[in-house]
Amino acid sequence: MHRSDRSRQTIDLNADLGEEVTDDAGLLAIVTSANVACGYHAGNREIMRRVCADATARGVSIGAQVSYADRANFGRVATDVAAAVLAEQVRDQVGILTEIASSEGGAVRYVKPHGALYHRVIDDEDQASAVLDGSGELPLLGFPGASMLALARRAGRTTFTEAFPDRAYTPLGRLRSRSEPGAVLVDPVEISRRSAELAAGVDSVCVHGDSATAVEAGGRCSPCADRGWLAPQRLVTHITVVHRVAANLWTKWPDLWSHGT
Repeated sequence: MHRSDRSRQTIDLNADLGEEVTDDAGLLAIVTSANVACGYHAGNREIMRRVCADATARGVSIGAQVSYADRANFGRVATDVAAAVLAEQVRDQVGILTEIASSEGGAVRYVKPHGALYHRVIDDEDQASAVLDGSGELPLLGFPGASMLALARRAGRTTFTEAFPDRAYTPLGRLRSRSEPGAVLVDPVEISRRSAELAAGVDSVCVHGDSATAVEAGGRCSPCADRGWLAPQRLVTHITVVHRVAANLWTKWPDLWSHGT
């Protein structure tokens, strides 16, 4: 099931949390979905526990932010990992976060790859399949048009798409490399303006939690802000998900916006 209805009335705001350099408390006050680092690129059990407890208390959806095992490079360097190994690594990350979230009264609601893995599964079907194999039946959050999302939909799994108002795009619609000047945007006003432009075509907008202006920028983009063009919608608010069990039981989805793209 693909949830990117182009003219919806609501939008989700997600951010990467638990990365040891993020203002988790500040971000959890404004986001509706939290992509929690599972220890492979950043984070640890204690941080995961703290983030899951706060997210659950605030009603924020918890997502497993899975990565290549590369803490030295924050998971942002391209890595060649055998598909079977990657599937096991993803399974381990999702399993750890699921255990912790459950102990805090919450649940893992979706999976989102991080960094180099996020970009790899846009085009690489083998790596994308490994992420699917390791994540049970959980919904997937990713880049519009990604192979990972296409494979997931073919398998009958729920998918969500997102846009990045704090990143510059190439003319081909991909994210500009972080090594290029101007690739990462930090002005909260500009990020907010871009959120309004990008929100119509996706299910969620993402602010990178490791940015120095993430909380301010996210606050300006927040679905809870009185902005007129956004209303809060947590990812999988209307879905019951049991990990590794097909349970995509949708009971409701918001009405569509009147201006599609």
